[in-house]
Amino acid sequence: MTEKPTFEENLKSLDDIVTNLEKGDVPLEKALNEFKRGVVLSKDLQDTLQNAEKTLTKMMDENGQEVPFESQNDSIKDTQK
Repeated sequence: MTEKPTFEENLKSLDDIVTNLEKGDVPLEKALNEFKRGVVLSKDLQDTLQNAEKTLTKMMDENGQEVPFESQNDSIKDTQK
């Protein structure tokens, strides 16, 4: 069973695709295939970042329940309303 590439590996692959396509010397069919692969990688990377953001914006309360994380700026904004 093949392991799923890491975020960093996918980011490097996307960077390589962009670099190759920017050179402009890639045959059209290969360029289209690489572009499609780049779009898929980009979506996967975005999904990973969104999931990470959701995880990082939660914390546990004293009862072990997940609650939204309020930054100090959010608390200040709430008191100013």
